[in-house]
Amino acid sequence: MRYSVSLQTEGDREVTLDEVVELADAVAGLGGIASGYGTFGYGAQIIVEAPDSDTAVDIALAQFAEAVATTSLPAWPVATAETIAEDEDYADLEDEQGPA
Repeated sequence: MRYSVSLQTEGDREVTLDEVVELADAVAGLGGIASGYGTFGYGAQIIVEAPDSDTAVDIALAQFAEAVATTSLPAWPVATAETIAEDEDYADLEDEQGPA
Protein backbone atom coordinates (compact mmCIF):
# COMPACT_ATOMS: atom_id res chain seq x y z
CA MET A 1 0.00 0.00 0.00
CA ARG A 2 1.16 3.55 -0.68
CA TYR A 3 1.45 5.96 2.22
CA SER A 4 2.07 9.66 2.33
CA VAL A 5 4.34 10.26 5.31
CA SER A 6 4.82 13.74 6.77
CA LEU A 7 7.93 14.25 8.89
CA GLN A 8 8.81 17.38 10.86
CA THR A 9 11.98 18.22 12.78
CA GLU A 10 12.58 20.74 15.52
CA GLY A 11 15.79 22.73 15.73
CA ASP A 12 17.49 25.69 17.32
CA ARG A 13 17.59 28.25 14.51
CA GLU A 14 15.55 29.48 11.55
CA VAL A 15 15.76 27.48 8.34
CA THR A 16 16.71 29.46 5.25
CA LEU A 17 15.00 29.37 1.88
CA ASP A 18 18.16 27.94 0.28
CA GLU A 19 18.12 25.06 2.77
CA VAL A 20 14.48 24.25 2.04
CA VAL A 21 15.24 24.29 -1.69
CA GLU A 22 18.11 21.85 -1.06
CA LEU A 23 15.77 19.57 0.88
CA ALA A 24 13.12 19.83 -1.83
CA ASP A 25 15.69 18.69 -4.38
CA ALA A 26 16.77 15.84 -2.10
CA VAL A 27 13.23 14.49 -1.57
CA ALA A 28 11.95 15.08 -5.10
CA GLY A 29 12.93 11.55 -6.13
CA LEU A 30 10.77 10.21 -3.30
CA GLY A 31 7.68 11.98 -4.59
CA GLY A 32 8.29 14.49 -1.86
CA ILE A 33 7.86 18.11 -1.00
CA ALA A 34 9.77 20.12 1.61
CA SER A 35 8.82 22.80 4.11
CA GLY A 36 10.30 24.89 6.89
CA TYR A 37 11.42 28.23 5.49
CA GLY A 38 11.55 30.80 8.28
CA THR A 39 10.72 28.27 11.02
CA PHE A 40 12.76 26.50 13.67
CA GLY A 41 12.55 23.16 11.91
CA TYR A 42 12.19 21.58 8.51
CA GLY A 43 10.10 18.78 7.15
CA ALA A 44 9.02 16.79 4.16
CA GLN A 45 6.11 14.78 2.91
CA ILE A 46 7.19 11.69 0.97
CA ILE A 47 5.49 8.68 -0.59
CA VAL A 48 6.46 5.15 0.46
CA GLU A 49 5.25 1.63 -0.24
CA ALA A 50 4.68 -0.37 2.95
CA PRO A 51 2.39 -3.05 4.35
CA ASP A 52 1.24 -0.83 7.25
CA SER A 53 1.52 2.65 8.74
CA ASP A 54 4.25 1.81 11.27
CA THR A 55 6.46 0.29 8.59
CA ALA A 56 5.79 3.29 6.36
CA VAL A 57 7.11 5.60 9.07
CA ASP A 58 10.23 3.45 9.55
CA ILE A 59 10.95 3.48 5.81
CA ALA A 60 10.26 7.21 5.54
CA LEU A 61 12.53 8.03 8.49
CA ALA A 62 15.44 6.21 6.84
CA GLN A 63 14.81 7.84 3.46
CA PHE A 64 14.41 11.27 5.06
CA ALA A 65 17.69 10.90 6.98
CA GLU A 66 19.48 9.95 3.76
CA ALA A 67 17.98 12.94 1.95
CA VAL A 68 18.89 15.37 4.75
CA ALA A 69 22.47 14.03 4.75
CA THR A 70 22.87 15.25 1.15
CA THR A 71 22.00 18.83 2.16
CA SER A 72 23.65 21.48 4.32
CA LEU A 73 20.86 21.14 6.90
CA PRO A 74 21.72 19.98 10.41
CA ALA A 75 20.47 16.50 11.35
CA TRP A 76 17.80 17.62 13.80
CA PRO A 77 15.58 15.00 15.45
CA VAL A 78 12.22 14.22 13.89
CA ALA A 79 9.56 15.52 16.26
CA THR A 80 6.45 14.31 14.44
CA ALA A 81 5.63 11.68 11.86
CA GLU A 82 2.14 11.23 10.42
CA THR A 83 0.84 8.92 7.73
CA ILE A 84 -2.15 8.72 5.50
CA ALA A 85 -2.81 5.69 3.34
CA GLU A 86 -3.68 6.25 -0.29
CA ASP A 87 -6.97 4.42 0.29
CA GLU A 88 -7.85 6.72 3.21
CA ASP A 89 -7.12 9.78 1.11
CA TYR A 90 -9.47 8.62 -1.65
CA ALA A 91 -12.16 7.71 0.89
CA ASP A 92 -11.99 11.23 2.34
CA LEU A 93 -12.36 12.71 -1.13
CA GLU A 94 -15.40 10.52 -1.87
CA ASP A 95 -17.00 11.49 1.46
CA GLU A 96 -16.62 15.18 0.58
CA GLN A 97 -17.98 14.82 -2.96
CA GLY A 98 -20.62 12.17 -2.31
CA PRO A 99 -21.09 8.96 -4.27
CA ALA A 100 -20.37 8.99 -7.97
